[in-house]
Amino acid sequence: MRIKDKIKEIENYLNELDEIMPKSFKEYKKIEKKAACERYFEKIIEAVIDLVFLIIKDKNLKIPEEDSEAFDILLKENIISEELAEKFKEAKGMRNLIAHRYGNIDDEIVFHSITEELEKDVKELIKIIKK
Repeated sequence: MRIKDKIKEIENYLNELDEIMPKSFKEYKKIEKKAACERYFEKIIEAVIDLVFLIIKDKNLKIPEEDSEAFDILLKENIISEELAEKFKEAKGMRNLIAHRYGNIDDEIVFHSITEELEKDVKELIKIIKK
């Protein structure tokens, strides 16, 4: 049940992000839009990590020491592809950059991730988990 609840939470975040999604990079650069999109990116990635940990626990797999290792465990168990594991490890890294403001954040990369990759990758993960 907790897995279904977490999936619903993620789907809700994706829908909310979609409602505020900027149509252009210029629109994204407006401080309120950028801050809101970054926050949804953080929330979605955090929820995805929670979901992955729920899957690991549900399947009695080895509990990872680091969040990013969780994706390697799903890869090793042939639950997700290497490509998807890498994408989520990169997203986790980007989430950390945004959340903790390490160095400079490349707004164009974040914009591309939010508008072109995030929803597709998350929906692919959810589809795999629902099987």
